[in-house]
Amino acid sequence: MFNSTSRNIWSASSVASDAVWVIIALILAIVGGLIVYFLFLSKKNEGRFTGFLGWLYDFLSFKKMTLEIILKVTYLMCAIFATLSPLAGIGDNFLGTIVSIIVSNIVIRLIYEFSLILLVICRNTTEINKKLSDKDK
Repeated sequence: MFNSTSRNIWSASSVASDAVWVIIALILAIVGGLIVYFLFLSKKNEGRFTGFLGWLYDFLSFKKMTLEIILKVTYLMCAIFATLSPLAGIGDNFLGTIVSIIVSNIVIRLIYEFSLILLVICRNTTEINKKLSDKDK
């Protein structure tokens, strides 16, 4: 139905329209980000919003750490997977399966505890900084 020339034109046209949209999206992202930052996230608006807007202000200004919740949930999923997946080979090598379950859970726990320690250090540093700035006032 289409020859190779019409396919190449269609492809070039599609790439060009995609490139135009990417440029428009980039400009809108820059303008929108600047507007939200200077009008919504300014220090004068701190504590001004309640409900959803208050949550959104805290979320966008990184007052609430979502990474901690994500880490906890993914830890639980990984631990359950590391416990259940070796059970497929329990009939072939019982001792190897038990060792695999124990070692994999310990390794996963250590990785996630290290990640959470970094978040706790960040949270504690932020609290200390806030207390010191309140003390100076």
